Amino acid sequence: MDTPTATPPTAPKRRLATLPDLDDDETDFDAMVVDENTDINDLTPAQMYDLNQVLFTESVPSRPLIGEIASLAELRAEYEDGSPNFVLQIDWLQKHGFHSLRRTKGDGDCFYRSTAFAFIEQLMNDAKPHVAVAHALSVLHSTLGMLTSVGFQSLVFDDFYDVFVAIIRNIVKPDQDKKILTPARLLDAFQSPETSNSIVVYLRLVTSAQMRLAADEYDGLLFHPETGEPMEVRTFCENFVEATGKEADHVQMTALARALQINIDIAYMDGRSPDVSSVPLRGADDNVKPLILLYRPGHYDILMEPTTR
Repeated sequence: MDTPTATPPTAPKRRLATLPDLDDDETDFDAMVVDENTDINDLTPAQMYDLNQVLFTESVPSRPLIGEIASLAELRAEYEDGSPNFVLQIDWLQKHGFHSLRRTKGDGDCFYRSTAFAFIEQLMNDAKPHVAVAHALSVLHSTLGMLTSVGFQSLVFDDFYDVFVAIIRNIVKPDQDKKILTPARLLDAFQSPETSNSIVVYLRLVTSAQMRLAADEYDGLLFHPETGEPMEVRTFCENFVEATGKEADHVQMTALARALQINIDIAYMDGRSPDVSSVPLRGADDNVKPLILLYRPGHYDILMEPTTR
């Protein structure tokens, strides 16, 4: 996960079809420092996080907010010169049918952006898109009440909500140009900062509202990521959920899954072993197909569904 800021309530776990579950104690790691003299084989999880942040930071100026579908082989090539366990984990993914990903810009908003894109893409690919879209719009409409109930003014979120809803509705209803949403148009929309960031902001507000409404669940569980001081839910949300550019941890991810009534499987590629584990986040029944995200320390991309070759 992103550097842990909290210990969340236990979420129900379900094994991803091809990914073994991750033990809870494997996600707890201490902050450490990485420098050029560090042996890659001796890195702690936190050091691996720092190393990945260097890679993501260097790519931020040129990488689009959401990229085209790319081969996992491209990602593998980036790790071939010094991170054998990452290479082995990519090989493991390929062996188990995962061959491609959609990369997201490493700007601190990658979890929310990846989730939003994968969510809409899943609706587009649903066997009954009209039913799926109607359900999604109903759920999103219910989030308006969540936001107002915790004190957000409609002036704050209306425009962001409208952007999100318009894209989803466009899956089944032509827009003012009489065009239906296509994969290419969806990608264009998410590569537009105005559209993409509007959706990210809305999801952050919804995540905050979900956490505030369940504040009792988080009492004594939220801590400042730098000082380690305990934080109240409202203060934590204002500083680390609502603010853009702040990475999401298990707490935020679980809250968003619940709010959107979706399931998410995180393929956990931490560079510590040759296998890849999964972190299941459940906000819906087990029969609801999960979105699949690929985690590397400090970053999330969209992992495309497994295929057979």
